[in-house]
Amino acid sequence: QVQLQESGPGAVKPSQMLSLTCTVSGGSITASYYAWSWIRQPPGKGLEWMGAIAYDGSTYYSPSLKSRTSISRDTSKNQFSLRLSSVTPEDTAVYYCARDQVAASRNDYWGQGTQVTVSS
Repeated sequence: QVQLQESGPGAVKPSQMLSLTCTVSGGSITASYYAWSWIRQPPGKGLEWMGAIAYDGSTYYSPSLKSRTSISRDTSKNQFSLRLSSVTPEDTAVYYCARDQVAASRNDYWGQGTQVTVSS
């Protein structure tokens, strides 16, 4: 059973960096053929895919967030991380990490989500 858990600060100030880590258990982030995604949901809005890092380390980003987003991994800890720079209140959302079945483009396992609020 694959489990994912987000961790990081729940509050970030405008213009600062938002940093979150997803810890994965029950499966390796290097296992073929999966990608590991970050998805967010602003209040009252739908889910927004932000980006992903695949089993081979390749990264992919939403065009609207590419300039501010960086996803990396630490294979020794079986973790992957999200960094979102220059945040504004519009970045306030519940942030999720999830496993993506590459062939099916389906997120089959999700973390519980973590609320991040951007405010001064």
